[in-house]
Amino acid sequence: MTRGTAAAPGGRRVDSFTHPAFFYHGEAGFLAGVGAFVRGGVENGEPVLVGVPERRERLLRDALGALAREVTWFAPGPSGANPGRALSAFREFVDRYPTRRPRVVGEPVWPGRDAEEVREAMRHEALINLALAGSAACVLCPYDTSSVPTAVLADARRAHPTVLEGREHRPSPWYTGRREPDAPLAEPPAGAISLPYDEEGLGSVRAVAERWAREVGLVGERRTDLVLAIAEATTNSVRHGGGAGVLRLWVEGSRVRAETRDAGRLADPLAGSNRPDPFSASGGRGLWMINRLCDLVQMRSLPDGLVIRMTMALEPPGVPPPPRRG
Repeated sequence: MTRGTAAAPGGRRVDSFTHPAFFYHGEAGFLAGVGAFVRGGVENGEPVLVGVPERRERLLRDALGALAREVTWFAPGPSGANPGRALSAFREFVDRYPTRRPRVVGEPVWPGRDAEEVREAMRHEALINLALAGSAACVLCPYDTSSVPTAVLADARRAHPTVLEGREHRPSPWYTGRREPDAPLAEPPAGAISLPYDEEGLGSVRAVAERWAREVGLVGERRTDLVLAIAEATTNSVRHGGGAGVLRLWVEGSRVRAETRDAGRLADPLAGSNRPDPFSASGGRGLWMINRLCDLVQMRSLPDGLVIRMTMALEPPGVPPPPRRG
């Protein structure tokens, strides 16, 4: 990616990637900071992508007026998009403008996100620094101090190299530059279905998964999407995870879970966050598709192998449309 020269919200020129956190209070604070950031980008002729909850998007559109048509909007959805899908959208948008100065707004935490979603969102906040390093993008991450838990605000300060105060970027004294190491996920309940598989058993395991998803009430395209994600994950095990693995299936409240475990390793923490080259021999399609298909994806590279946990809500959460202009 070609490095350019980007304009900071206060008018200062920078020649590298910036990733500030913006701590605001309520709707007025949101409009004062995020509104100025977005308006400044549009007026400077810079590409702008905004991914915020629906209520915040309406506020911002009303404040921008006709300028809203110049913005690309990415809708997280009422129950929260998979953070891996949002990171992929941000990367694709920035890569589209290798000689430009893209601005991105991504609000990772809002009322209604549960602890599990928030944890994944904050893991991906740290990954943004790695994913867009070397670009000229500025990715602004707003946090509402009136609703976001104190512990999450502390995590945000550690994940962002700078903080936006007024119209100036200031170095964050809390920034660590470190990513949280992968830790095991909570074990599935005792009643979870466990299905070992290898290359010869892929077809039968997928058939069992499809019947199970139908029986537990996952319907239509959502059932098809989960089964396709399971197919990609199990194939990934056979090709890259030692030739075999174990699929576990269970229902947890209003969510359906499917998890693969194998002997593989995930050397690239950004695997699955960028659209793969269809002509590349190195692969990457499977993890990218899993992120696109599921409501939540948790990948953990542990000493004993790779875990991919895929979650779908039994009640459709309103899967977000692709980014759109205007």
